[in-house]
Amino acid sequence: MTVWRILFKHKVNPVVKRRKKSDYKRYSKEVPGDRVQLDVTKIRNKAYKFTTIDDCTRMKVIRVYSNKKVESTIHFLSEILDTFYFPIQHIQTDWGTEFFNYSFQYELHEHFIKYSPIKPRSPHLNGKVERTQQTDKSEFWSLVYLSDLDLNLNALAIEWQEFYNKKRPHFSLNGKTPWEKLQPLEHFIPIQPDVTAKFLYSNEEILPRNYTYLSYIRQKKY
Repeated sequence: MTVWRILFKHKVNPVVKRRKKSDYKRYSKEVPGDRVQLDVTKIRNKAYKFTTIDDCTRMKVIRVYSNKKVESTIHFLSEILDTFYFPIQHIQTDWGTEFFNYSFQYELHEHFIKYSPIKPRSPHLNGKVERTQQTDKSEFWSLVYLSDLDLNLNALAIEWQEFYNKKRPHFSLNGKTPWEKLQPLEHFIPIQPDVTAKFLYSNEEILPRNYTYLSYIRQKKY
């Protein structure tokens, strides 16, 4: 802290090590629903926006809840399943307690969905959902008068979701919309019985909220 105070006093800029453009590797799953990323962000007092985005097509679902408790997460999962046009095989989240808990994992198992928490303090591993939340903030929520408590934020979010999925061109999709990306891939989408069988064959376990032990389990498994 002493070093920090001295540097701050003399307005010394922090040393920033930037990665070369060639260091970045853009990746994308080949099958819709293979992996979806999920996150939550606060947009105002008692208004939390849950977001999930498909790694392959970039189709997403957003809903607004008054809290970010596990009950909201479980309800959001039902909204995801009702909205996406394909079975979900994996869900990836950070270590927030609204996601990484036993109740949510049990719910995922009920729907034969694998759970993949990212490494703690590594938001870049959930980069697609982090990026799309920035897009929401700059292109949509900045235009909404959030101080108006009578606004139905959830209804507005669903309208924006439909525009994003079917009307808005996406740079990483070479100008296509997520809906346009999905169309030629429909024949790759597995049917639910195959997804269920794959899940059961994998013997998925309920994961403990302990990164050291979780790493041990993964090393032992692979």
